[in-house]
Amino acid sequence: MESVTLGIIGCGAISDVYFEAGNRFDALDIVACADLDADRAESKADEYGVPRVLPTEDLLADPEIDVAVVLTPAGTHGDLVSAALRAGKHAYTEKPLAATKAEGEAILETAAERGLTVGVAPDTVLGTGIQTCRDLIDEGRIGDPVGATAFWSNHGHEHWHPDPDGFYAEGGGPLFDMGPYYLTSLVTLLGPIRSVAGTANTPFAEREITSEPRRGERIPVSVPTHETAVVTFENGATGTLLTSFDVWESELPGFEIYGTEGTLSVTDPNRFDGTPRVHLSDDEDGEWREISVERDHPGQQRGLGLVDLAYSLDSDWDHRTSGDLGFHVLEAMDGIRESAEEGAYVELSAQCGRPPSVPDGFPTEVGPAGDAE
Repeated sequence: MESVTLGIIGCGAISDVYFEAGNRFDALDIVACADLDADRAESKADEYGVPRVLPTEDLLADPEIDVAVVLTPAGTHGDLVSAALRAGKHAYTEKPLAATKAEGEAILETAAERGLTVGVAPDTVLGTGIQTCRDLIDEGRIGDPVGATAFWSNHGHEHWHPDPDGFYAEGGGPLFDMGPYYLTSLVTLLGPIRSVAGTANTPFAEREITSEPRRGERIPVSVPTHETAVVTFENGATGTLLTSFDVWESELPGFEIYGTEGTLSVTDPNRFDGTPRVHLSDDEDGEWREISVERDHPGQQRGLGLVDLAYSLDSDWDHRTSGDLGFHVLEAMDGIRESAEEGAYVELSAQCGRPPSVPDGFPTEVGPAGDAE
């Protein structure tokens, strides 16, 4: 297939893996980048051989660019993705799709009106770990799914991230930061969500940065930082989700799916690889068993969602990390916070369907640095 041309907007910490993806996958060709800090954009362009550094407005106006890749702070995703669509560009954004449900709805409406495609991280669901878990569920290894637990916690990004402000501003918080990994995986494994209920807490009005180079600065907190939810799926299964920036340490199990015939210990949804484990009712020894991962997915790394989008533009490939899936996850997160405020279940309005399983061998075109991880 012909490669699609990309313009990257936002050259911060996460951008390196996307620049690397541009050099790794034949389907991708990064031709320009932009950042509010022009020196930072110049540095990334020099490091990765990107031919042009442009202001964001010029990048969006450039007819050579097929896809705008938005890697800016979460609170800006909605505006920038919408601007890209209005400029006639397809768009791919880091998670979440937008900071609010209303912004997400506007994105999908604009994309539909203009016949454009939107892709959304996380793309880790395309990897061998989650896809092998999907295979086990589809094969009936644990019987019919009954429920799930998904727990993620630490004590805040201000302890390691050089610029943690965005994690505590609109579009941030543990739910919008880490929730997409778990919710996107849950929809991939169990299908779409019917309703959500949530509780939330914000124990600190501000946080002190202990990472360099801003050690000692204090930043305001505008979003909940300890969030718990009950998620009900269309297939009748229920799940419990916990995301928190207020836990010093935990021995919670992580990520599990419960079925009528056993339990599946799901791989880390923040990674592409990993080895699932199952504990089955008919196992005479009553032991956890590791499941051999036999899938072959070359070049697993962040940025694979861009290849997913590129394939969908050039063929009848099913777009798995789609705007519809990203909006479904956004609506669930928005609903969890609405439920926490209103004290009632929230029914979701949009149904995206369960994304198809990824064929073995994806992606088929990997560049010179493309040995699988």
